[in-house]
Amino acid sequence: MKKYLISLFEKTSEKLSYLNDVDKIFTIPSQQNYGDYSTNIALLLSKKLKKSPRDVATEIISNLEYDKSIIEKIDIAGPGFINFYFSSSYIPGILTRILDENKNFGKSKKYVGKKALVEFVSANPTGPLTVGHGRNAVIGDTVANMLEWIGYDVEREYYFNNAGRQMRVLGDSVRLRYLELLKKIIEFPEDYYQGEYIKDIAAALINEFGDSLLNEDAEGKFKQKAESEIFADINKTLAKLGIVFNRYYNEHALYEDGKIQSLLDEFKLKNLSYEKEGATWLKLSELRNEADKVIVKSTGEPTYRLPDIAYHITKFERGYDLMVDLFGSDHNATYPDVLAGLNALGYDSQKVRVLIHQFVTIMQKGEIVKMSTRKANYITLDELIDEVGSDVVRYFFIMRSMSSHLNFDLDLAKKQSDENPVFYLQYAHARISSILRMAENENLKSSLDSFNLLSSPEEQNLLKKLYEFPEEVLYSAENFEPHKITGYLEELAALFHKFYTVCRIIGSEKNLAEARLSLIYATQIVIKNGLSILGVSAPDKM
Repeated sequence: MKKYLISLFEKTSEKLSYLNDVDKIFTIPSQQNYGDYSTNIALLLSKKLKKSPRDVATEIISNLEYDKSIIEKIDIAGPGFINFYFSSSYIPGILTRILDENKNFGKSKKYVGKKALVEFVSANPTGPLTVGHGRNAVIGDTVANMLEWIGYDVEREYYFNNAGRQMRVLGDSVRLRYLELLKKIIEFPEDYYQGEYIKDIAAALINEFGDSLLNEDAEGKFKQKAESEIFADINKTLAKLGIVFNRYYNEHALYEDGKIQSLLDEFKLKNLSYEKEGATWLKLSELRNEADKVIVKSTGEPTYRLPDIAYHITKFERGYDLMVDLFGSDHNATYPDVLAGLNALGYDSQKVRVLIHQFVTIMQKGEIVKMSTRKANYITLDELIDEVGSDVVRYFFIMRSMSSHLNFDLDLAKKQSDENPVFYLQYAHARISSILRMAENENLKSSLDSFNLLSSPEEQNLLKKLYEFPEEVLYSAENFEPHKITGYLEELAALFHKFYTVCRIIGSEKNLAEARLSLIYATQIVIKNGLSILGVSAPDKM
């Protein structure tokens, strides 16, 4: 309905050009007698046009060329609100579309033919995934799902680095634990990786090689085994959340393929870099009016900027129309340098969408669960999934805006009551399945022959909410806001529960019962489709 109104006003703006100067916002009135949708456009324009809002509203309405089989009535309320009333036959007609499209209802073809790459998680293989990685993983996978729903051909990519100091420390951590398990006297540095997983990897090496690695270099079999075991653990954890990547891209490949040297040569050729104090600097001050930054240290080691720019160039070379990067808030100040470097080389950085999510705090009994990654006295993502289930983990990680810090309440996550939003939604889906089974036993079938009987406020409100789903999906996907889907589903479930309380199905007159069965079946389809976008299951029994 909202989409129809927006298109209606866009067409009318050809005659009334001032409509181009205002956002076309339509909201559902809190009181049903004010119509199905309302807009305050006339109030926003009155000052500029030097007319009363009601006069502006009258002029707009008189120029709207609308289909009277869709819109039954338009009136003006209060100081100048324009209210729209959709025809009683048009609103239930949405049921036909939902039942016909079923699992495809809500999908859009707007971006069919476009390719998108979503890069997320991208944690170096130094230990188990944390809950912070978990939020990144779930948001990234859900964003990829949403983009697929609006037509994109989507690929998921995991970018990692198995070189550098972190990996050297990892290898040496395993080496020292290996020596320790063989009863060799060692001193274990405090800043090394201290988790039990390090001891497990060391024990696996003893099982495989015995004591033959006493003189092995830390970056040999120790690092190789650690990387292999940790990546296997990471993949196992992600699989529990239903997350599968199309590709793992190793930063080291950028060096092997000569892309790093080629990029350095191009910066030099274009006079975008210079040497100073033994280091190579990128002229960011000329690109973004900020200070120049080092891209190669005096030690010869690149900073993150150089491989990240080279990596993004490979994305452009692979022909993606949209490239989504998902980072934690600790990257907030760093990615602009990469985009500036891409722009300087002539790449359209508008095709790169950087999403920043805030961190996660685990709460239990009102207290913060303290975490330290290196000392490993923290809840891993794997443990969190085992504790509350993958559905709850996925839902909780996306039910708040990614720009908001997330307090993950373990006590709420474990509740099987209406307080837990996951339970609330899944119970609505299961309850509908139960009603449909009961109806089958009563020889009742969903039917659209009498959908005009769906006239009560509870039925109409539920119908209107169902109608909004495709627009909600499109908006959420285009704006990269998966939490909007959770908000929509919770509102839909609340309307269903209210409908169920007021409107009897089994035991009511046959035509009405079958029309209501169509309504709840359509509701179940939308709930299931919404949950599938979020990667959450929709059980038939609970």
